[in-house]
Amino acid sequence: MGLLIDGEWHDQWYDTAKSGGSFQRTTTSFRRWVTADGRPGPDGQDAVPAQAGRYHLYVSLACPWAHRTLIFRKLKKLEDVISVSVVDWFMGKNGWEFSDRPGTVPDSVNGASRLYEIYLKADPHYSGRVTVPVLWDKQEGTIVSNESAEIIRMLNSSFDAFGDDTLDFCPPELRAEIDAINGTVYEAVNNGVYKCGFATTQDAYEKPFHILFATLDELEARLSRQRYLAGSRITEADWRLFTTLIRFDAVYHGHFKCNLRRIADYPNLFSAMLELYQWPGVRETVNFHHIKHHYYESHDTINPTRIVPLGPRQDLDRPHGRERLKAA
Repeated sequence: MGLLIDGEWHDQWYDTAKSGGSFQRTTTSFRRWVTADGRPGPDGQDAVPAQAGRYHLYVSLACPWAHRTLIFRKLKKLEDVISVSVVDWFMGKNGWEFSDRPGTVPDSVNGASRLYEIYLKADPHYSGRVTVPVLWDKQEGTIVSNESAEIIRMLNSSFDAFGDDTLDFCPPELRAEIDAINGTVYEAVNNGVYKCGFATTQDAYEKPFHILFATLDELEARLSRQRYLAGSRITEADWRLFTTLIRFDAVYHGHFKCNLRRIADYPNLFSAMLELYQWPGVRETVNFHHIKHHYYESHDTINPTRIVPLGPRQDLDRPHGRERLKAA
């Protein structure tokens, strides 16, 4: 995991010495919006209009943040509207790269061989981490956004004229509750597993570890009472949690030392994960080969042998049983 400094690539891992051994995620840099008609974004952000064929997604099948955008692109039926490139699972000294290995899709828009080239096309003097997902504007030749939380909101509603306008995963009447759930899940779970995995001191590891499992316990209790996180209707909050849950037992439990319990040990979290995995089209966005090989091969500070575990064996097609809780 390298970064660009004033347009120059550096193969440099996170510096946890400055933070007492704690992993601190950097903020995203490109924050424009796509809106249906090009009017400013929800908080007045500069925006460009939604158009079929104008935008391109750069993603990794291993990355949970990028996975969100692939799910929304699939569910909103935008696959013929927004094109996609998929990087290789291995992230080495050059960061994310494109290849011809199974599951990858070359860069058909800019012809890049490395993802940082896309960032430099948008800003030749860019400084910061080079992350996925990236939403690219083919017309203006620049990055619209590299913030997954905002990209999925764009995909949810801005492209309704071109995709499925019957699905709304962030309805106005539930937005405040969704935002509150997202805030907790992001800090404690989505990013919490990384705080455990990338910590370099015992204390920096234990603090997020306890918060992670306390939050999973709370989510388990919540999902014992209702079918989805925000009630009887599936929302963005469920999908944001899902991309961490589906990776948990295969990667985070062992590789990131999040091993107090597996998701399989939580009856309601596990069944909720199964329901979302079995949602039409979603399993096609899950690639365990990319997921496992990325984490176990790319993080040589954690797994210097780069041996990839063969397990766990998971039956993700078993009945989820969530119908017992009232659905909308």
